[in-house]
Amino acid sequence: MTQETPATLMIRAIPGVGWLAMSAPAPTRQAARVPTLQVRTHAVADPGDLLDLIPANDSVSTWVRRGDGMVAWGEAARIDTAGATRMLDADAWFGRLREGADISDDVDLPGTGLIAFGSFSFDDDAPAGGALIVPRVVVGRRAGHAWITTIDPDGAAPLAIDGDRAPLALPTDVTYSPGAVTPQEWKAKVADAVARIRAGEAAKIVLARDVWATSSSPLDPRALVTRFSHAYPTTWAFAVDGLVGATPEMLIRRERRMVASRVLAGTIRRTGDDERDLAHAAALARSSKDLEEHEFAVESLARALAPFVESANVPEVPSVLHLPNVMHLATDVTAVLQRGADGARPSALRLAAALHPTAAVGGTPTADAVRLVGEIEGMDRGRYAGPVGWIGSEGDGEWCIALRCGALDPADPRRIRLFAGCGIVAASDPGAELDETEAKLEPMRQALLG
Repeated sequence: MTQETPATLMIRAIPGVGWLAMSAPAPTRQAARVPTLQVRTHAVADPGDLLDLIPANDSVSTWVRRGDGMVAWGEAARIDTAGATRMLDADAWFGRLREGADISDDVDLPGTGLIAFGSFSFDDDAPAGGALIVPRVVVGRRAGHAWITTIDPDGAAPLAIDGDRAPLALPTDVTYSPGAVTPQEWKAKVADAVARIRAGEAAKIVLARDVWATSSSPLDPRALVTRFSHAYPTTWAFAVDGLVGATPEMLIRRERRMVASRVLAGTIRRTGDDERDLAHAAALARSSKDLEEHEFAVESLARALAPFVESANVPEVPSVLHLPNVMHLATDVTAVLQRGADGARPSALRLAAALHPTAAVGGTPTADAVRLVGEIEGMDRGRYAGPVGWIGSEGDGEWCIALRCGALDPADPRRIRLFAGCGIVAASDPGAELDETEAKLEPMRQALLG
């Protein structure tokens, strides 16, 4: 394991806490090592905008919606996983961490105590399967309660410092270039998918495309996630291990016995005119093509969730979710967890592993559609459309599907790879589907404005 000189992590003064800093040892990257962690959570006065607290640091994790959530930095422990069991392996590792940790939690809310943030690949065969990271410092707010958690690995100690965080570094002179395929090539791939669907190989195939964005200066994930959060407050704005975005789709939320999931499938671009948008929303709600696509996704989710729950509420008719740039057909599914054969209820990460991939990001039937994605799409999605989120001490957590996002290039801090996709069915038009991906890329393009 590589040894590095400890860095210093900073946070500005938080009411009730004062200045706080931690020494950050080199990240733990050996899957077999399970360090002993000292975890301390204390209530604090409202810290204001959580995103204003994040220092300049190589390891930043954020999870914010409507101003609540968590921001974190540093690495107390980490596991990198790959393959079909990547999420289950990470979940088991976190369970061992929890068993050996010394945890004192004065707040006792989902997200307090021991916590880890993670991001995992879409594809089982992706070279970089994903990571689960336990941070050094977490500041959170939920339902009017605020807290700070410090997590000390073996031998680490807090350091007193002066100073504040570095200013946000905004993108400069951003240019764009095609990713794995050009727009015209991607339209041909959509046509290929439509032909295969009409031939009976699948009912729905979700195809994605990527675009590279390059800034003349290094990109700051803090600036990107702050812009995402402020522009799209109803989405989950996240930054985890270099993946930054604002996703509207909750794969699974677990709080004690209750779980919830949001399915989005069927999209139309907003025009900026309220009356026209209302007419478009009504048309979306009546569109047989979009309703068919949405029904596939809801049925996929319900089937995957069924083995884990006592009961579930699955609305028969979707609503229309209005976002600043697009509108989606949306269905919110809720359920009550049952205990497994071992007497325990599955963790949020265990549930995410069972639900991924859904029809919303793979297609229907899922196994056939995902195979066809691999044959047609022509790129490695990486962690795009994979689960991203957090898991807490009691197994609670939130895992979204990584949409409306970009992956920072570890080899060049000026570059970020942007992604967007859409569900292809028999009635799909390649030009319209390309337009839909452009609409879904808009949040990332706006965040990259200088």
